Amino acid sequence: MRRLFPVTDETAAQAPGEGRNTGDASAPGGLAGREWTLAELAAAYAYPEPGAAGREPWLRANMVSTLDGAAQHEGRSQPISSAADMRIFGTLRALADVVVVGAETVRQEGYRPARARKEFEALREAAGQGPAPAIAVVTASLELDFTLPLFTSPLVPTLILTGAAAAPDRVAEAERAGARVVIAGDGMGIDPARAVRALAELGHTRLLTEGGPRLLGQFVASGVLDELCLTVSPMLTAGDAQRIAGGPSVPVPHRFTLASLLEEDGFLFSRYRRT
Repeated sequence: MRRLFPVTDETAAQAPGEGRNTGDASAPGGLAGREWTLAELAAAYAYPEPGAAGREPWLRANMVSTLDGAAQHEGRSQPISSAADMRIFGTLRALADVVVVGAETVRQEGYRPARARKEFEALREAAGQGPAPAIAVVTASLELDFTLPLFTSPLVPTLILTGAAAAPDRVAEAERAGARVVIAGDGMGIDPARAVRALAELGHTRLLTEGGPRLLGQFVASGVLDELCLTVSPMLTAGDAQRIAGGPSVPVPHRFTLASLLEEDGFLFSRYRRT
């Protein structure tokens, strides 16, 4: 893996082929010639440091897209992913307090509970985090299979984000299954800004969403998305697959700024932050 951006003065001054075995992630031939460790990836994707008022909620999204804009192939993201993409996927989860995901993505991708990973144990302990992030499922109908491991055997109780008008019998079934139901809207669905606040009130300020496209579109439209980690897959799929964000368009496009760009085997791993 190699870092393409930000470019340091040292990197710009190096001619191709120089800098080998320097250990500098920015130097050609430094970390570019080998697989980055999980610790190096964790440092590259660290959440912002707390300010004077403490840690504010920070919502980042992690998505993958083909060259022609497809976020999925035959309903799943795995066919357009790579080993490096999955290492970053795991690292982003390991840094998060909670992973927010839409109910349809839970069904399509076969979501399971986040697992504790020995490699990140010390990092999470130092950050005051539990052994694994919670999974928070966004759903209006609560039409979920509560016999799945996501609900029956998580390390951290799974959260259900829904609206105040959700069917009481489905709420009761979710709670019987061990899930914690969090009301984050006045109607059937959630209000994205309210959902972020509700998670922060539970102590979850390092937020990660993995979509799907409809949920990401809600976060984009409401203006609560702080960061987008987008993998650009060097593949073409054609067809009518969804983009990474769906739903109604925003009145004015939201401008984000490139924070970093990594590359491995033709895959680009970009990180954009809200301006």
